[in-house]
Amino acid sequence: MRTVRILTAAALAVGGVLGMAGAAAADTPSASASASPSPGGKASGPTEAGTAFRTATAIRPGGRATADASTGDYLYWVVPLDSGQRATVKATVNLPPAANRHGASTWQLDVYDGLRRRQACTYGTQRAAAAKEAASVDLSCTLRTVRPGAEPWANDPLPGSYYVRLTVVGVAEEDLGLPVRAEVEAVTSDTGGAYAVDGALAAPLVPGIGKTAQAASGSSAKQQPAAIGEPADGWSGGRWSDRWVWTAAGGLLGALAGIFGYSLTRGTGRPSRVPPRT
Repeated sequence: MRTVRILTAAALAVGGVLGMAGAAAADTPSASASASPSPGGKASGPTEAGTAFRTATAIRPGGRATADASTGDYLYWVVPLDSGQRATVKATVNLPPAANRHGASTWQLDVYDGLRRRQACTYGTQRAAAAKEAASVDLSCTLRTVRPGAEPWANDPLPGSYYVRLTVVGVAEEDLGLPVRAEVEAVTSDTGGAYAVDGALAAPLVPGIGKTAQAASGSSAKQQPAAIGEPADGWSGGRWSDRWVWTAAGGLLGALAGIFGYSLTRGTGRPSRVPPRT
């Protein structure tokens, strides 16, 4: 009976650990859920775009940005991505009236990390052609999961700023300069500890992060709201993940298996008919 009570208590402990793991995963806010929605159901965003990396317009994950531009312009936005997030960038270009165009056009969507390395898309329509009669063209790019750290030679996505560039790569020369309207949206999803690694960056790949850290160390320790260049709940350290919870639960289950095996093999002790040794 004592063994049964021990096993029951241990099973309840395992259930409590697993319940806390599920609650922690459910209570962890994702970057896409933290953006404040607009009446139309989408998070409100800026109405302009930059024309270079340095002037890229910042948008929140889950938010939508719009911009009026001319055919042939390079449009830049920047979005913060943290470790464990997988982002899908979607873009829609509303084209000029077909009567004003002289032919088809080809548009391309590129994503660069904080080191301005072009990131490959796992899937999506990164380049799309629009016929002369088309009213709009849609593009998308789903990136690999952002890792907290990587080897120096690797091209893995790392936490930091990600630049979105939208431009036309094939168009009739007479159509250059025609007005277009672009809409860009970055949606993120959390992958949990499936892609967690042991190492982590000392700081995210964000322009000016060194100056920001020095200014923060020299100022008072007051809580400041997150800037638009970082996730709404701040950057994660990268070392904590739900792998720790499942590792602890696995160790506890192993201990239970050991206790149960011992209870099966140790026997019932000295029979009552056998007198004790003197």
